[in-house]
Amino acid sequence: MQTGALADDATAEALTALALGQTTPELERAEELRGILLADSGLDPRSFSLVKIAALVAVDAPPASYLWQVREALAAGVTPRDILGVLTAIAPQVGLPRVVAAAPEIMIALDLDLPEGGGL
Repeated sequence: MQTGALADDATAEALTALALGQTTPELERAEELRGILLADSGLDPRSFSLVKIAALVAVDAPPASYLWQVREALAAGVTPRDILGVLTAIAPQVGLPRVVAAAPEIMIALDLDLPEGGGL
């Protein structure tokens, strides 16, 4: 792998793996931390996942955050309809623009086709 003058091979390989969503020691630690936080929260895995999606919308999270969190939510038994319910529930608090901005990211995470044109 060719690296730039600022990155060694190991760093370049780790960043490439992260960019591709592949397992790295960093992602494994994130998974471990998620398990600890889930246990400490006292929430069931479904509720924990739905709260995390709501938080992503509230903070206008980057697209990659939705890919990972929606995958985790589906694995916890959350349905796409549940995610739509979260968007509906939080819209008055976080604002419709944040919900609209999150919708395509969630669609991509759910492997749905984006609508052509559109937008507000």
